[in-house]
Order: sequence, then structure tokens, then C-alpha cells
Amino acid sequence: MFNLLCNKKGITMIEVLITLFLTAVGIMALLSMQPISWQTASRSDFMGRAAGILQSELERNEIRIMNPGNTVSTGTASATVYPSGKTTKQQGDVAYTVATTISSLGSNAWRVDVRVTWPGNTRGIAESLTVTRQETYRQ
Repeated sequence: MFNLLCNKKGITMIEVLITLFLTAVGIMALLSMQPISWQTASRSDFMGRAAGILQSELERNEIRIMNPGNTVSTGTASATVYPSGKTTKQQGDVAYTVATTISSLGSNAWRVDVRVTWPGNTRGIAESLTVTRQETYRQ
């Protein structure tokens, strides 16, 4: 009578194997996404650094052009910039190429186009800015 009241069922070996198989498939699916996330993080890091360099270059040219005391030369200039801010490559630095084009829009206005590229990305990111002279910036 005691055997009738007590349920002696347990987990079978087949159920354990199915659970292990499903767990292994789930873990492998997560591991297969890891290289993609590393690539995305790397691309994001490059683009973030390039955006900072791009913004600095635009601001530097804007400030220089706004001052009526400075002469503005039109044309294209290219430079290599390192995210560390140093003139030479430091450990872990990547060389970014900054191409700046300044063109005249009239007697008192200029267009500044800046494109920043890095190794493995020849297209890079670009932005432009229209700048006019400001007498209050004269030095």
C-alpha cells in the first residue's frame, strides 16, 4: 500500500540528454555571435574616434576663417592624425587621414569640407560647414 501512495518517477537518461543537447545548442548560438559583436565594437570605436577628429578639424578651420585678420587659402589639404593627439604614432594608435577642402562661396563666405578615413575604410565619414567672417573675432 505504501508503494501506491509514493510516486517513484524520476528524470530519465533520455530527458537529461535532450536537456544537455538543447543547452549546448543555445551556448553555441551565443558563441557564434561573439565575433560579430567584436567587429561591431571595433567599427564603433573607429567611427567614434573619427567623429572626434572630424569635429576638431571643422572647428579649427571655422575659428581660423571667422577671424578677418587671417588669410584664407582655398584648396585641398591632407594630413595624418593620430587619436592620441601626438604628432607621432603611439602604441595602439591608428593613422586617420584627414582631407580638408576649402572653397570660396563669395566675397565673405567659404565652404569647408572634411573627410576622415582610416585603414580598412576608404569611404570614412565626411561633413561640411559654411563659414562667414565675423568682425567680432578680429584679433
